[in-house]
Formats: sequence, C-alpha cells, structure tokens
Amino acid sequence: MRRNKKKSVIPKEKKIDFTPMNEVKKMFKDWFRKNKKHTYTMTKEDVVRSILTKLDAKQNDALEDAMNKLKKEGFMEVKEDGLTLVLTKQGADSL
Repeated sequence: MRRNKKKSVIPKEKKIDFTPMNEVKKMFKDWFRKNKKHTYTMTKEDVVRSILTKLDAKQNDALEDAMNKLKKEGFMEVKEDGLTLVLTKQGADSL
C-alpha cells in the first residue's frame, strides 16, 4: 500500500534588500569625503545632523548594519563612547 507523502515545503529565504544599507554607507562616506580636510572624526552631533535626520524608514532600519559593515571593512572605528566615529587610514585612502 502506497501512502501519499506530503512534500516538505521549505520556506523560501526572504530576499534581503541591501539598497538602504548601501545608501546609508554612502551617506557616511560622503560626509567623511566632504570633511576630510577638516576632521577625521564624526561626532554625535554630526551623525544626527548629517545622517539621522535624512534617513527614511528603510534606511533607518539599515543604519546599524551599515555602520557594522563600514567597521568590518576597516573604513571607520567607533570610539569607546559609542557615539564618536573615526575615519581609519584605510578609510581615508579609499576616499
């Protein structure tokens, strides 16, 4: 006797949209590029004024991932206070 077996349905991976993350990364890079001659440090006020106030909902959700990606790539470091961002030599060379 043959039983009807149901096929195991594995849910498809949710497609991740990397566009908002890349847009946020570009915002950080553009800020450092624009201010490279003046400073290699982005303060909390700079982040709020130049990044946070310009994010849409999807970009806001991608902010942490974008910052982590930039740190992992060696573009910038986050100081111990967790609010100050510093452009690395590798990051400066990439601009």
